[in-house]
Amino acid sequence: MHVVNLQDKNSIANKFIAEMRDVSIHKDAMRFRKNVERIGELLGYELSKTLHYETKKVTTPLGEASVALPSDAIVICSILRAGLPLHNGLLNCFDSAENSFISAYRHHTSKKEFEIKVEYLASPSLKGKTLILADPMLATGRTFVNVLEALKPMGTPKKIHLVSVIGSKQGIVYLNKTLPRDTRLWIAAIDDSLDENGYIVPGLGDAGDLSFGDKLQR
Repeated sequence: MHVVNLQDKNSIANKFIAEMRDVSIHKDAMRFRKNVERIGELLGYELSKTLHYETKKVTTPLGEASVALPSDAIVICSILRAGLPLHNGLLNCFDSAENSFISAYRHHTSKKEFEIKVEYLASPSLKGKTLILADPMLATGRTFVNVLEALKPMGTPKKIHLVSVIGSKQGIVYLNKTLPRDTRLWIAAIDDSLDENGYIVPGLGDAGDLSFGDKLQR
C-alpha cells in the first residue's frame, strides 16, 4: 500500500490539524467540521495528481484553449456519520463524482473488546470505477477493511483510494498487510500509538461526536 502523508512536508494543513486537536478550539462543532472539510479538499487535490487525464478543447470568448481534464469515473464513499465533512471536502474537488454512503460503528462486546458493525449502504455500481473511501479516523484499520468487504457486491473498482485525517501507525501496518498492494492511502497526520481501548493517541477524540454532537453508546 502506498501512503501519502501531508505532514511529510509543512503546509497550511498543519494549522487545520492543530485546531482540530486543540481542546480549547475543537469543541466548536462548526469550525471542526470546516477543518475536516478543508483537509478533504487538500487530500483531494493531492489525489487528483494520480488520476488519468484527457486533453480537450474549451471555447473562450477569444478562441480555444487545450485543457487536460480528469477522465476517471469516480465514486466517493463516506463512512457515516463522521465521514460526512470529509466527503464534502472531496466533493468540492470532484464535483461530478457519484456518491456512496455506508454506516459503520464499534459494537462493544466488553469494556475493551469491540467489533465493527456495518449496516446501512447506498451505492452506485463500483465496477471499473475509481473508489475514494473516506473516514476521518484510521485507528485499528478494521473499519476500512470491513467496509470494503461490504462493498464487494457493488462491483470491483479499478482503483481504491483511502482518505483519512488522522491515523495510527498500527492501523496503517494492518491495512498494508490486508489490502491489495496498489491501494493508496491519503492522510493528513500519523500518530504513534493506540490506547488500550483502540483510540488514537494523541489523536483528537471522537470525530463524529465533535462534528455532530454526543451519541448514546450501542
